[in-house]
Amino acid sequence: MKKFLLSVLASSLLCSTVYAAELAPLKSDTEPDRTDWTQLDSKYGAIPKVEGNLMIGGVSKTLTNEYWRSLGQGYQNGAKKYGFTVAYQAAANEDDQMGQLSIAETMISQGFKGLLVSPQTDINLEPALESANSKKIPVVNVNDAVMPNAQYYVGNVQKDNGVRVAKWFIQHHPQGGNVAIIEGQPGVYAAGQRTSGFKETLQANGKFTIVASVPANWSRETAYNAASTILQQHPDLIGFYANNDTMALGVVEAVRSLDKAKQTAVFGTDGISDAYASIKRGELTGTVDSFPVLTGEVAMDVMVRLIGGQKLSRVISTPQALITKENADAFSTKDNVKLRQLLAQQ
Repeated sequence: MKKFLLSVLASSLLCSTVYAAELAPLKSDTEPDRTDWTQLDSKYGAIPKVEGNLMIGGVSKTLTNEYWRSLGQGYQNGAKKYGFTVAYQAAANEDDQMGQLSIAETMISQGFKGLLVSPQTDINLEPALESANSKKIPVVNVNDAVMPNAQYYVGNVQKDNGVRVAKWFIQHHPQGGNVAIIEGQPGVYAAGQRTSGFKETLQANGKFTIVASVPANWSRETAYNAASTILQQHPDLIGFYANNDTMALGVVEAVRSLDKAKQTAVFGTDGISDAYASIKRGELTGTVDSFPVLTGEVAMDVMVRLIGGQKLSRVISTPQALITKENADAFSTKDNVKLRQLLAQQ
């Protein structure tokens, strides 16, 4: 399947339209043409009015992970606010790249007026992107894999996830120590950036040794097995950083099963409710929350602006925060207005 996707991508790139060819390959963390989510109104004005019969499609990685269900809730909130319909669909699992591509292509053929997509890899939805571009259907890449030819991207600074966790270790372990990384899916921009941010920040400090950095493909079970092996090989390990919360919760199980909970800190990424609950119980040390419901709402605002003819920055940056037991209660508020105010003050 990977060979097929690479072949399709190569063909897609060779036949790319001028619309896409004018763009430099997107690197969402460093793209200079960017606007912070809090500045959309002040920079671009009011959101245009749209027709109630508007149909927007959301294409997700999977619905088995709470993060992506929450992102879809954000889309639904936005659609309800503006009085139109959004269809949110996902592949069967995070390895079903062809299934996800089929969903996107079907939505295009059905006449959806815009697509909000979260690709499984940086390349698997490129053929659908080209098809949408040829029909002048706006496509917004919403976290966390990044399509090189995407004209618009909504999401947080992926590298900063790892940076924030590394800074916690530097602050709480000034003497340094051995740490390990549980990576996400190889070939996904976000996973690589999160890992790089953690590694580079600790390496610059000079007091930490990264004894292992292994992929677990977003799987809790795979992460549990990898963490168990690493802990047996490095019994003095002071911490793990996992590229998402699902894997981090698997690491927590491994740490607890080997009676290392007091010694070994565990951090995840995403801010799902199970992560918050584990933090409050004193199990998971922390997570970097990227607030998927709010991200989905912002992405829908961006889509409405694009359909209304506004010309926006290529990247719209959304918020993130390091969550530990000290601030978990504040950031787990269900009051959307209060949360937005809290994040805007960061």
